[in-house]
Amino acid sequence: MSGQQGKKALPTIAPSTSGDRLFRVLGTMVRPTYHAIASIKIEGRENLPQKGGYIVVANHTTEVDPITVAYAPFISGTLPRFLAKDSLFRAPVLGWLMCKMAHIPVIRGSVDARKSLITARSVVEAGGAVVIFPEGTTTHDPDTWPMQARTGAARLALATGAPVIPVAHWGDEQILSYEYVDGPDGGKKKEKRKVSLWPRKTVHVKIGQPMNIAALVDDPSPQAKRTRTELNIVTEAMMDEITALLAHIRGEQAPKGRWNPKTKRRELPGETTGVTGTLGEPDEN
Repeated sequence: MSGQQGKKALPTIAPSTSGDRLFRVLGTMVRPTYHAIASIKIEGRENLPQKGGYIVVANHTTEVDPITVAYAPFISGTLPRFLAKDSLFRAPVLGWLMCKMAHIPVIRGSVDARKSLITARSVVEAGGAVVIFPEGTTTHDPDTWPMQARTGAARLALATGAPVIPVAHWGDEQILSYEYVDGPDGGKKKEKRKVSLWPRKTVHVKIGQPMNIAALVDDPSPQAKRTRTELNIVTEAMMDEITALLAHIRGEQAPKGRWNPKTKRRELPGETTGVTGTLGEPDEN
């Protein structure tokens, strides 16, 4: 059964000349506003491919992240497309803009989620960039480290063979953050969003070198059928790279294990049940 049952069908998503023009205009308009509240420091910009499609995977701390992560590709001349919850595409005005700029909706828990992979793959194969937050939503880790991720980014990377660029950023959480309180089950839960626009914050972005995803699987050809084990291995490798970059920015050692939003605790490799799912399928906040 389609996840769109009872909902208005979204239009076909595809880049267009007019949409690209709108994207560039809005991106140029947003930059001064962003600069008013944040000073962005980018390291590793040379690791972004100069030609051909690629995939960016990044940690997800706040709703400001898309602007921060898109900044380097945008000023390098690439229009990065994001995977996002389909509810954003149904919102007045915002939804029209998201569709027009060819961002990619993800419909949770349905066969339509596979369409996200097809759309994202077409963008990458046409030489574009796709940005994925593998965690699927802002991290639930009380110390804001990356939590367990879904396998959608791994699926896309293996299906396209495109370069995968790990990116970590730190500073957005000073602009928009959550307070964590003790939950009824003994874990932590998000509560009370906090906004701080002044004084101006410093946001650090570290772009890593392209990952050798092909070396992680037996058959790297895009046509190969993937096992759950392979997808988990590639996903963990992505999250390890992102976490290492973030640890460098923060100047501290990352904790052992990764936060599981289901069990509300950190779990070591082999202990985890994983947070698997279709491409980009987000958890609930």
